Amino acid sequence: MTNPNRLRMLDRIDLAILDVLQKNGRISNVNLAKQVNLSPSPCLDRVKRLEQEGYIEGYYAKLSEAKLNQSLVAHVQVSLVTSNTAVFKVFKEHILKMEQVVECDMVAGGYDYLLKIRVSNMEEYRQVLGDLVDIPGVGTHHTYMVIEKVKKDKGLLIEI
Repeated sequence: MTNPNRLRMLDRIDLAILDVLQKNGRISNVNLAKQVNLSPSPCLDRVKRLEQEGYIEGYYAKLSEAKLNQSLVAHVQVSLVTSNTAVFKVFKEHILKMEQVVECDMVAGGYDYLLKIRVSNMEEYRQVLGDLVDIPGVGTHHTYMVIEKVKKDKGLLIEI
């Protein structure tokens, strides 16, 4: 019996499949197979295996921030008053409930967390900020509003 958590080595074709799907998750299996030089049936088998092994976590649509009125983005550095497991847990519980916080990373360095907040306007941001500072254990915070997105995330770098 194989261990599902054990990583196997991906070959050139697996990496090519991941690279193509990352750029176009809606590509048909026939076209994917052509791009990676396989016939459709083995290509589909490989995709299913990559999904089952957790290399492919899902397929998503990229939505328009502007058309959906959610183009105001803030990055917020948060420092907690103390660093202990209980405070980390309380902070995480609150952040997970805040829909406008689209990303939250615990970081090492001069502060504890880096948040990415997406809202429709400054009034909504002010409400989110009020909720943030009311979380028990939050000490200081610094907000950086995004003026222009210079480079977008294009996914993971796949070296084939």
